[in-house]
Order: sequence, then structure tokens, then C-alpha cells
Amino acid sequence: MRADVDADPEASAGTADAAETDVAEADPVERALDAFRAGDPVCVHDFADREGETDIVYPAGAVDEAAVAHMRNDAGGLICVAVSDAVGDAFDLPFLADALDHPAVDDDPDYDDRSSFSLPVNHRETFTGITDADRAKTIVEVANAAGRVGDDPSGYGPDDFAGEFRAPGHVHVLRGDRDGLGGRTGHTELGLAMAEAVGAAPAAVVCEMLDDETGDALAPADAAAYAARRDIPYVEGAALVEALT
Repeated sequence: MRADVDADPEASAGTADAAETDVAEADPVERALDAFRAGDPVCVHDFADREGETDIVYPAGAVDEAAVAHMRNDAGGLICVAVSDAVGDAFDLPFLADALDHPAVDDDPDYDDRSSFSLPVNHRETFTGITDADRAKTIVEVANAAGRVGDDPSGYGPDDFAGEFRAPGHVHVLRGDRDGLGGRTGHTELGLAMAEAVGAAPAAVVCEMLDDETGDALAPADAAAYAARRDIPYVEGAALVEALT
């Protein structure tokens, strides 16, 4: 008998239904943290009264070429790597709005008090910086550097960062709020809170999910359906805030 043929179709259907029930009843936060712990992605919807967006979020140290391609193809937004405020201090990373001297600078988004954008960077061992391999290299090395800061805050500084990365580049670095989720509840802080909860390096990758038909942010129901089809945990930002603060 072929391995993909079950001798009892009804039993197989019952097992599948039970598995779907188990997944549906599993705590979304625990599913998300289990995935993050394993280096797998999570779909995180922030808040309807904030951006109202769902991001695909990865622990940054687990990102490879396939993960970049996944976000590029299935999400479609901007692939960014978030680091904690302490790591941003160690790297001496400015907020981009503070670093730019141009009349177009206006860091007052409708969804929050400010944006989290810092420098866009490429790792110095990349070529153009935009390929899946190049972006994965940059992201993983940012995570590695963030991990070194976490292990020894005084052992890695701005010169070390400049020795590894150059700006401008193709991966936007985001700085988390100094008070974490207590100060801001964006995908930056939500991703970093999950990384902290599972003992990963203080770095997370976020990419907004967009709707191919409308060009708008993917509706939460559609994002949840996508996550269910791909067996990716889907979690509400409010649930993460409640569980992790």
C-alpha cells in the first residue's frame, strides 16, 4: 500500500478534524512563541485602531534566503530588521528622521507618535545588497551583532558596527522603544517582545502583508486564512501585549 493512501478514509478524516481542532484551540500566544523558538515565522496583526496591518515576523537570526523569498512573495511589504533600544544605543544608531537634514522630514505618522526607522544598511560582504542571499546575510549578521551586545553591552560599539555594515543599504534597521511594549505597541516592539520571551537575540524581522488585488494592507480575516493554510501561527497584538507585559 502506498504511504500516501490510508486504509480507512473515515479514520483519516477524523484524525485530520481532530488535528484542526487542536490547532484551533491552542493558545495563539503559545503557538507564536513555539514557532519563534523554532525559528519559524508568525503572522502578527497589530491593532485595528493603529496600522491595522498583519506582518510576517521572524526571529532575525533564523532568516535565510528562503525566508526572504517568503516575505517578498507572500507579504510584499518592506523587509526590516528591528533591534532593541539597548542594541540601538550600542550601535549608536540614530532615528532616521533625526539624522536627515531635509525639509521633507516629517516624522508624525497618523498611526503613532513617530516611526522606528533608523539606518538602511548592507553587510559589507554583500554585493548590491538587494538579493535574497544578500538581505539574508545582512539580517543574520545584524542579529549576530545584537546577540553580542546582549551578551556583553560594552563589547560591541559603533566602530564595530561600521566595520560590518555600510549605509545606505537595502535592509532598514528599526529601533525599538526604550520601554518596549510599555512605550509603543508596533510590530517592532511586538517582534522584539517575542524574541525576548524565547531567549533569542534582541532582533526580529517584520514585513507587512499586502493584498495583491487592492494594494492595501491585507485584511485580518484574509491574513488569518493565509496563516491557517500555511500552518503559520496567527496572533493579535493585544494578546501579545497582555501575555508579555
